[in-house]
Amino acid sequence: MNEKKRALLSVSDKSGIAEFAQSLVELGYELISTGGTKKVIEEAGLPVMSISDITSFPEIMDGRVKTLHPAVHSGLLAKRNNPDHMEQLSDLEISTIDLVAVNLYPFKETIAKPDVTEADAIENIDIGGPTMLRAAAKSFEDVVVVVDPADYQITVNALGEGELSYEARRELAAKVFRHTAAYDAMIAGYFNELTEAEFPETYTVTYEKKQDLRYGENPHQRAAFYKKSGAAGVSLADAEQLNGKELSYNNIQDANAALEIVLEFSEPAAVAVKHMNPCGVGTGEGIYEAYQKAYEADSMSIFGGIVAVNREVDEQTALKMKEIFLEIIIAPAFSEAALEVLTQKKNLRLLKVDMTPSEGAAHKLTSVVGGLLVQDLDKGTLEDVELQCVTEREPTQQEMEDLKLGWKAVKHVKSNAIVVAKADQTLGVGAGQMNRVGAAKIALEQAGEKAQGAIMASDAFFPMPDTVETAAAAGIKAIIQPGGSKRDQDSIDACDKHGITMVFTGMRHFKH
Repeated sequence: MNEKKRALLSVSDKSGIAEFAQSLVELGYELISTGGTKKVIEEAGLPVMSISDITSFPEIMDGRVKTLHPAVHSGLLAKRNNPDHMEQLSDLEISTIDLVAVNLYPFKETIAKPDVTEADAIENIDIGGPTMLRAAAKSFEDVVVVVDPADYQITVNALGEGELSYEARRELAAKVFRHTAAYDAMIAGYFNELTEAEFPETYTVTYEKKQDLRYGENPHQRAAFYKKSGAAGVSLADAEQLNGKELSYNNIQDANAALEIVLEFSEPAAVAVKHMNPCGVGTGEGIYEAYQKAYEADSMSIFGGIVAVNREVDEQTALKMKEIFLEIIIAPAFSEAALEVLTQKKNLRLLKVDMTPSEGAAHKLTSVVGGLLVQDLDKGTLEDVELQCVTEREPTQQEMEDLKLGWKAVKHVKSNAIVVAKADQTLGVGAGQMNRVGAAKIALEQAGEKAQGAIMASDAFFPMPDTVETAAAAGIKAIIQPGGSKRDQDSIDACDKHGITMVFTGMRHFKH
C-alpha cells in the first residue's frame, strides 16, 4: 500500500486548480485526477495519475461512471485509527486518499439558460462529485476536503505548517455539506417545477449570502442578507449600489416594499415608503411629475424615507429629491447629471435595479416560530377581475383612474388598510389598524380638505356601513372594495344615499 499522501482533484471550476496542484506536489502529494482537470494539471507540467490508474477500470458511459469505485471510496472512508479498516485496505492493495478538491457540474448555470432543455439540465446533475465530497467530509478527521477555490491557498498554507487542525478540517467539512445540500435543493426545486409540485411533502430552498449586516431590526439582533439561488425576476438582491452607506436590515425591508409597489405601475410612477407602508404614491406624464405628487402626498412622512421610481432619474428630479433627507432612492437608471447631484450626499444610498418585467418567484415565504408559511405571491391585479359598479351612480373616467391607483396602493398597505387618493396621487394612508373605521379615519385625517371629491380604496370588504358614513362625512365621492360581506347592501344603500359611487373588485388584498 502506498505510504505517500494522495490528493484527488476533480473540478468543474478550473480557476486556481493548477496552482493548487503545484503547491500540493511541492508538499509531497501524489495527484489523482479525471478528465478536464487532469488535462489542466498535465499542461502545467505536473505529474498526475488518472483515476483509472487506481481503479483499474476505465471511465465509461461518457464519463458518467469514473470515481464511483471501491478503490476511491475505500480510500476516503477508511478510518485511519481502525486497525481492521487499515488491514482491509492493505489486503486489497488500496491506498488512502488524504485530500479531496472537488466542485460540481454547473447545474445552476445550466438551468439559468433561457433555452435549456430538460435533457441538458439532467445531464448536468453531478453524481460522482457529491458522493466523493460527502465521503471525504464524513472522514474529515483523516481527509482534508476542499469545495471552494477560495480555500485553496488557506489549505496550502496550513499544510505547509504541518497539518490542519481538527477544527479547521471540521469547518471545511461543514462547508461541503452546506454546498451539497444547496446543490441538491436546486435540483429538487427544478424537478418540482417539472412535475408542478407547488407544495411538496418537504419544502427545500437554498440561499447564498449576499452580505453580513451590521445588525437586524434592532442593534441587539444579528443579521445577514441572502439571495435565493437561481432566482429570476426583479429583485432587490440584484441591485447595484451606486452611492451611500451600507444597507441595513430595515433599509432592505423598506426598499423591497417600495420596489414591489412601484412595479405595479406601467406609467411613470414614484413611491415613498416608511416602515414598509407607502406614505406617498404618485403618477404623471414624466418621473419628475410623479415624484412631485408622491412628495406632496405626505411631505412630512417622506422625510427619512425610501423612494422608488420606475423611470430613469434625471437631473431635474434629482435636484428635487436632494432638497430633503432620503435614506434610499431606487431606480432602473440614473442619468450622469442626476448622479452628480445625488452623490454629493455621501450617505444617500442609490440603488440601480433592473425593472424589466419578467417571470419571477412564485411563492412568498414567511417564517413563524418553528415553521414556515408558503403561499403564492399576490400577483392579482384589476386585469384579473371584472369590476362591478354596485351603486346607482357610475364612476367618472377620472374617478375610475383614481380608483385604480388607490387599489394598486392599498394592496401593499398593512391590513386593515384604507387609501385615499385623487388626481394621480395618494392623499392619505391608514395602515395596520384593528378595525376598518379606524384605518379610514387616519387616512381621511391625513388627507384633510383634499378628501373632498377624492376616492377611497379598502383592502377588504366593509362588514357594516360605518366606513361609508365616515367617508361621506369627509367628502369622498368614489369607493373601491372587494365586496363579499353579508351586509354589502347596507354599504351600497349608504353610498346611494350620499351620491357615492362604489365598485366591487371581487378580490381582496389582505397583507399581514
